[in-house]
Amino acid sequence: MQDEPIMDVAHLGHVEIFSPVPDKSLSFFVDVLGMTVSGSKGDSVYLRGWDDYERYSLKLTGSKTSGLGHAAFRARSPQALERRVAALKGSGFDIGWSDGDIGHGPAFQFRDPDGHLLELYYETEWFKPAPEQTPALKNQAQRFPARGVNVRRLDHFNGLAADVSANRRFFEQYLGARLTEQIVLDDGTEAGMWLTFTNKSYDFAYTRDHTGTKGRFHHVTFALDSREEILRAADIFLENGIYIETGPHKHAVQQTFFLYVYEPGGNRVEVANAGARLVLAPDWKPIVWTETERKKGQAWGLKTIESFHTHGTPPLEVKHS
Repeated sequence: MQDEPIMDVAHLGHVEIFSPVPDKSLSFFVDVLGMTVSGSKGDSVYLRGWDDYERYSLKLTGSKTSGLGHAAFRARSPQALERRVAALKGSGFDIGWSDGDIGHGPAFQFRDPDGHLLELYYETEWFKPAPEQTPALKNQAQRFPARGVNVRRLDHFNGLAADVSANRRFFEQYLGARLTEQIVLDDGTEAGMWLTFTNKSYDFAYTRDHTGTKGRFHHVTFALDSREEILRAADIFLENGIYIETGPHKHAVQQTFFLYVYEPGGNRVEVANAGARLVLAPDWKPIVWTETERKKGQAWGLKTIESFHTHGTPPLEVKHS
């Protein structure tokens, strides 16, 4: 008999990214993406999409270089948090408790096999809009900002990994993540994995770092409501001088309609219409993509741009602070 699935993690809560030009990055996220500042502390500014229920979903921190600061997941209950902490303690991946941060309570920090810094928390601050931010509909977190791209919410992040398989097993064993899709090369190497804690088809992904470097960052993704909004976003990026790397187009893996840009600090940012596919089956069988299938390119034949495999943060010649 199979073990009962672990359902202790609710969802991806927020992502911290580093920027060597924090003022320019902040302008990008506020004026171009349309996010709202919801706090600041030290070298960090906290931002949110207009329908994120928590106080923030992005922590932007000034640093010597770019990259992922940490990714945080919210547990389903205080008891669920304690169960995951008990599993992680003594695993060799655990770091320990922190007092928390703006917007959330105590967090247990740890690293995945690749070295990315992660944390789990439960206590959180729900966003309370100011009078001018109060929406007309009470089931919406914040008034639509009508500014720039107007991203709705954090969707997922993608980490780069030297060993994708080791990281997948870690997230499955210690956090109870479910594998929904993966890429397996002809030699058996796992080149990509998409994992979820929810009915979304993925909360985060890890893909192979072709340099073999550990702990780097591929991108963070924010959701929009429709494909048409992705097309409009492309025009907005063009008008604001933002470098468009690839898209708009449709991924074969997960069928996400996508557009990738680089924010001023060098980190890759995606805007996507990712909410159409849900994984409702409790006995979902992971979809496996072969090397031959992936060489065909994206869903409608667009070839995957070379920089998608080579650009990650921090740059290889500089280590983050």
